[in-house]
Amino acid sequence: MPVAVINHVGLTTPDIFGTIDWYCSVLDFELIMGPRVLDPSAASTETRQIYGTRFTKAYQAHLLAGNGVGLELFQFVDPPVEPAEPEMRYTRPGFFHICVTVADVGETIERIVAAGGSKLSDAHGFVPGRPWQNSYCRDPWGNPIELICGSYTEVFALWPQPGMERDTRMLARDGTEYVVPPRAD
Repeated sequence: MPVAVINHVGLTTPDIFGTIDWYCSVLDFELIMGPRVLDPSAASTETRQIYGTRFTKAYQAHLLAGNGVGLELFQFVDPPVEPAEPEMRYTRPGFFHICVTVADVGETIERIVAAGGSKLSDAHGFVPGRPWQNSYCRDPWGNPIELICGSYTEVFALWPQPGMERDTRMLARDGTEYVVPPRAD
């Protein structure tokens, strides 16, 4: 059995064409399908099973990131998309942001803001002595996006990283916390 990999992430938007254009021009995604019209008669019978009997129409498009992971866009028409909540709802169960690896976090923040998105945090280094930066932003429709430079494995697999100045508190399955001191270079 192969290791599980992320195939795609679904994202609801009130503007399918605007979202396609924004993610393709600002974050270099590629449109690979759509948008197509989904309704219970034209789409597979699964639409009623997934979305219930209120569902009558949506638009769907598929974007592709540089590493082959998809971003599946939906604009629900009937019932319509609700406005985004003004704050990032990180305390609710479920996905609360996507993270995109970029070469330059600061430059990407500027592109996001210039294209109608917003910055939630400045670019900052989060591991002393390492070149990695991250930031949180929002697309123009309120969806949270984390920007990071550095591969996921490189940043998080050997935590705590050499050069970190503080101990890291970890959690055991039994609920107890334990301390891992910073590693030496």
